[in-house]
Amino acid sequence: MLTHPLLPKLKELRLSAMVDTLEARSELAREQGLTPTEFLALLLDDEIERRHNARIAKMEKAAGFDWPKSLSQFDFAAIPTLDRSVVLEMATCRFIERKENWLLVGPTGVGKTHLSIAIGYEAIKRDMRPVAYQTHNLLGKLHAARADGSYAELMRKVVTCDLLMLDDFGLRPVSAQGSEDLYEIIQMRYERGSILLTSNRSPTEWGDIFGDSLLASAALDRLTHHARVTVITGESYRQKTRLKEENTQQRYDNFKNA
Repeated sequence: MLTHPLLPKLKELRLSAMVDTLEARSELAREQGLTPTEFLALLLDDEIERRHNARIAKMEKAAGFDWPKSLSQFDFAAIPTLDRSVVLEMATCRFIERKENWLLVGPTGVGKTHLSIAIGYEAIKRDMRPVAYQTHNLLGKLHAARADGSYAELMRKVVTCDLLMLDDFGLRPVSAQGSEDLYEIIQMRYERGSILLTSNRSPTEWGDIFGDSLLASAALDRLTHHARVTVITGESYRQKTRLKEENTQQRYDNFKNA
């Protein structure tokens, strides 16, 4: 179809991708006796779908997710202490519309990061712009950005997105400059944009992350105001999976050696 006579016109209109389905739609129109208007509507529907998919792919790339995760992949049965109705409510993304925060707290391996990324994908479906970072990575990027002059642009991205996702908050020590950057982010997003934060440290310990009691008090007051805190308890899903795999392998070895 690279030599189709309509290609130059479609290129001029920035509709060249329409050529991909032009032949199939033309055949369908002949078979079903479609009117010119119906035929054109099919081609336009194809183009709308292509552009939608391209926009979604672009937003997913810009979000910076470490790996794809969805709610349909989440094993709620493995984490019985987690209220499924709360997760489904947050998946509506209405908390993002209300500029509220969601703070997910629990030990390693109970699915906090999975849920965070899944909510990020739900936000993209609703044409919202999430941005995801490991907390210590973001602080490192901001530190490096001061040296190369890109600090303002990075901070703008962090502050203006619809949903800022901070994973493993408090997992690693934070420098004095990092504490100030965290405060600045929380303060600038307060009642202007949502934060979805995961941490394996109790909220009572979060003040220690900042190292400055006044800075910590001001930051946490804003972070926890208009916020839902969900505490997840239970054993590590990853460790349970590992033990299950080991038991399966042991049974196989026993059977093979019997």
